[in-house]
Parts: sequence; structure tokens; C-alpha cells
Amino acid sequence: MATKNTKPRPERASTDQSLHSERDKADLEYDKRQTAIDEAEDAAIHRARGKTDKDVRAARQRADSKLARSKTPAEARERVSQERAHQDTALRTERASADAARRDEREERKRALAALLHLERAETDQHLLFERTRSDEGLLTREQVLEMVSHELFSLLGGIALQADFLVQNAAEDAGGRKTATAARFIQRFTAGMKRLIGDLVDVASLDAGKLRVAPVLQDATKLVRESVEAFLPLARAQGLSLKAKIKEKKLMATLDHDRVLQVLANLLSNAIKFTPRGGRILIQVEPVAQDVRFSVTDTGPGIPSEHLGAVFERYWQGHREGPRGLGLGLYISKGIVEAQGGRIWVESQSGTGSTFSFTLPGAAAPSK
Repeated sequence: MATKNTKPRPERASTDQSLHSERDKADLEYDKRQTAIDEAEDAAIHRARGKTDKDVRAARQRADSKLARSKTPAEARERVSQERAHQDTALRTERASADAARRDEREERKRALAALLHLERAETDQHLLFERTRSDEGLLTREQVLEMVSHELFSLLGGIALQADFLVQNAAEDAGGRKTATAARFIQRFTAGMKRLIGDLVDVASLDAGKLRVAPVLQDATKLVRESVEAFLPLARAQGLSLKAKIKEKKLMATLDHDRVLQVLANLLSNAIKFTPRGGRILIQVEPVAQDVRFSVTDTGPGIPSEHLGAVFERYWQGHREGPRGLGLGLYISKGIVEAQGGRIWVESQSGTGSTFSFTLPGAAAPSK
């Protein structure tokens, strides 16, 4: 039974991570600024109190000097000392009370800001969730419509292909019959192209919805390479190209979806044949790498400029290579297929030296006989 790729949509996970990161940065920056403000305020208060204390001490020293010169009785001087002690106690109490009030004010301000930020961010999250729900509903509707339409189109195209095949098989041997057969073959070719295009659009919609269907099972990976070479060898020869396979193991087990991996290899081989000039060479390989199995397609085409390597697997990418072009969906779909099976895909290339597209899939030891 087919399984589905139900992983969270990566662009949303990235958005959420970025949003949380920005919020954390904003909180940290606010804390730093507020701490700096509070420290500056405390320093200013400390300086003001220090100056006040200094002035009081100077005033008291002058008063004590006058008392000493006036020969004030000891009892009077004791009363002055007691009054000063009361004043100092009252001042310390007042300052402690002011410090406590300032701390309370800061804590209250911090709580108020946290509550305000919480409300604002909760509202933002709610809006984001609402927009994502609407987007999901739109994607679901689009996927359902596309599925129904593609099913009908496949049925109609299948009927056209059958009728074209009937014309080819039953065309007369005369000149008119040969013309009919040639036209029917063109119809078959156009029909096959339309079916591939519809299939690509369906796959893109599935990738966007995070529901690309894959059914990986343990099987021999070398068979897929041989099947791919057998399927594309006539086309390569017709284009004046050499297509060879390099298989290091007689049997190489991997966990993969047979039809989906064939689709990836078909995309890579089609591109290699499309962009490699006549007389060029194409090599397809499969080999074990650590715990994985690696597939690769190497060509002697014009290569890809280094500044474009980071974009080759993006949707609609076509680069600036000469030659026929499609919609630029093949590599994007290939990346989705490989990643849905727990693999990785990449390209190594330079202008004028050809390209090597590689991908890995989870491997497994071949069962003992």
C-alpha cells in the first residue's frame, strides 16, 4: 500500500523558526537596552546621594567646629548627635523605600510589557494560523480539482493514444497509408508529452501539499540502472551519444520506490541527453556509499556555471543553457521524490566540463542465499 510523505512543510518550519528567532533577538535586545537604562539611572542616583552625603558631612563638620569654639555644653552636643542619628536613620529608610519602589516599578513595567507582547504575538500567531488554514484549504481544493481533471485528461489521452496506435497498425502500405502512420506516430509522441506534463503538474501539487506518494521497499538497485539504460539507449544513439552503465556490484539492495526512482533517473538522463552535444558521453552509475546507495549520471555537456548550482533544484529553474527547454519542473520533482524516501540529491559541475547529478537512498545488505 502506498505511503505518503506527511512531513511538515519545510518552508513553514523555516518561517516559524525565523519568527521565534527574531522574537528572541528582540527580547534580548530590549533586555539589554532596559538594563543599560536602569544601570544609568542607578548610577545617577548613586552619584546624587554621594554628593548629598558629602555636603551633609561638610555642613556637620562646620557646625561641630562652631560648637567647639562656642564651648557648647556636652548635653547640647549629645542632643545634636542624636538628632543627626535620627536624620541618618530616616534618610536610609527613605532611600530604601525609594529603591524598593523603583524595583517594584521596574518589575511592574516588565510584567506589563510581557503581557502586551504576549497579546500582540498571540494575535500575530492567530492571524498566521488563519492564513495558513486558508492556504491549506486552497491547496486542498486545488489538489482535488487537479486530481479529478488529471484523471479525466489521462483517460482522454489514453483513448487518443489507442486510436493513434490503431491507425499505425492498420495503415495501408501505400503512400497515403504511410502518411497516416507518420501522422499517427506524431500524435502518439504529442500524447506522451502531454501525459508527462500533466504528471509533473500533479507531482508539484502533491509536493506543495506535502503529500507526495511513495512506497519504498527493499529491492535491487542495479535493476533500475539497467532498465534506465535499456529505455534511453535508443534515444542516446539517435542523438549521436554514448550511454553506458557502471555497476560495481552484481546485486545492491536499497530501500526505494521502484517507479519513483525510475522517474528520477529518467529526468536526469533526459537532461543529460538534451544538453550534451553530439559525440558526447553519458555515464550512469550505482554504488554503495557507507550505509547508502548512490546513483549518479555524468555527462560531457556544457556544464552549469557555479553561480547557478544553488538554484538547479528550484521550481521552474532552467538556467541559461542553450537547447530545448521545458517548464523546469523535473529537477524540482526529483528532489522531492528523493527526499521523500529519506535520501539526498546534489549536482557537481563547472562551465565547459560537464555535470554529475547524484542522489543517495537508504541501503541494506543483500540477503544471503
